[in-house]
Amino acid sequence: MKMKTIVFLLGLFFVMPSMEVFSQQKADDVIGVWLNQDEDAHVEMFKRNGKVYGKIVWIKEPIDPDTGKAKTDKHNPDASLKSRPTLGLEILSGFTFDGKSEWTGGEIYDPKSGKTYSSYMAFDSKDKLKIRGYIGISLLGRTTYWTRVK
Repeated sequence: MKMKTIVFLLGLFFVMPSMEVFSQQKADDVIGVWLNQDEDAHVEMFKRNGKVYGKIVWIKEPIDPDTGKAKTDKHNPDASLKSRPTLGLEILSGFTFDGKSEWTGGEIYDPKSGKTYSSYMAFDSKDKLKIRGYIGISLLGRTTYWTRVK
């Protein structure tokens, strides 16, 4: 073998394991504050009883133009929940880390429609989170991308 080939192979030997470690996620990597794709809300993700949850901690337009009061969960199908404030609303629940790269088994609630979807999350890049909401199987759903708030 030529010396250049040996040096190249040795370089790969040392670089590849470090790239794998960099690409692996840790269970707490999603913890923090995220800007939703519509850029109209911040969601704080936190752990409770070993699972990941998320609540709205900032809204771009917190006042409902129809009522002149703070926005509420007015689209919720449960009439008893329609009056709860949108700010502070828990919209992500029950996610567990699969030990590799995804948070699964959770649900996402869309306060704009009042619908709840099965969901999973995975990083698209270091500070961009892919969240997929679906009904039944993940092929029947929608993907949204959230950006970490610095």
